[in-house]
Amino acid sequence: MQFKALVSDPIAKEGVAVLEQSGIFARVDVRTGMSAEDFKAILPNYDALLVRSMTKVRADDLAHAPGLKVIGRAGAGVDNVDVKAATANKTLVMNTPGGNNNAVAELVLGFLFALARKLPDASLSTRDGKWEKSRFVGGEIEGRVLGVVGVGAIGRIVARKAQGLGMTVLAYDPALEAAKIRALGARPLEFDELLAQSDVITVHVPLLPATRGLFGAAAFAKMKRGAWLVHAARGGIVVESDLLAALQSGQIGAAALDVFAEEPVPADHPLLRHPNVIATPHIGASTREAQDKVGVQIAEQVVRYLRDGIAENAVNLVA
Repeated sequence: MQFKALVSDPIAKEGVAVLEQSGIFARVDVRTGMSAEDFKAILPNYDALLVRSMTKVRADDLAHAPGLKVIGRAGAGVDNVDVKAATANKTLVMNTPGGNNNAVAELVLGFLFALARKLPDASLSTRDGKWEKSRFVGGEIEGRVLGVVGVGAIGRIVARKAQGLGMTVLAYDPALEAAKIRALGARPLEFDELLAQSDVITVHVPLLPATRGLFGAAAFAKMKRGAWLVHAARGGIVVESDLLAALQSGQIGAAALDVFAEEPVPADHPLLRHPNVIATPHIGASTREAQDKVGVQIAEQVVRYLRDGIAENAVNLVA
């Protein structure tokens, strides 16, 4: 049987080649940057859809594409896909967890250095023709206490790399045995204990009902005064209005944010104007190496599913 595939977000050309050379597709169309209306209009023509994070696959789109067999997300998060509607449509949804873990972990470390040495402001000042050495006296990472909330694949990499920088690592993860946390070289603590003892906290939990709003006013009040928050997980875990209040009061000394509850983040968002905030546009997975890897991986998974019936990294079940 010959299938048709639509690639609606940019993926590595090697990933497109995997589809084209598999022998199971009569057509592989790469159409990126479509309007929502154009996407909805052409989706019924395809058996497979490959996306990253830009394409939004809504229930209404799926209702018009009953023949769509599989959606492949090149990346871990599937926030942009209505998985419940896909399941009702008998469309399998799969992702590529792990492909961008190191990229996200390295961004977290980059945030630590940027906060410690005030790099964004120092760069802007120098580019403005100033030479403000005394203004940008920073601190050092070595010797600080890092609290890792969520010790999954990314959290483990962060913990390992942070220890290599001379940091003491504390960790909280109710789903992981204390012995396994210790095996990583980290000290397991309860959530409130970690908040109270950490100089820097980095968040690596998924967005679930139990984690939505996990970092709000109550959590910030329990942190060390002047502690930093690094957030490169999912928008919604941090209550942004509470973070702003904690920054304004000095309870939180600085924050580095790669994700927001609303993305793209509004240009007038008050956190973007706070002098002790570093903000980036959800670029945790945006390295050439990570994008190439997940693009090839999702293409291979889609091929194996349609050709052999093997569903790898499926996030739903279909009959």
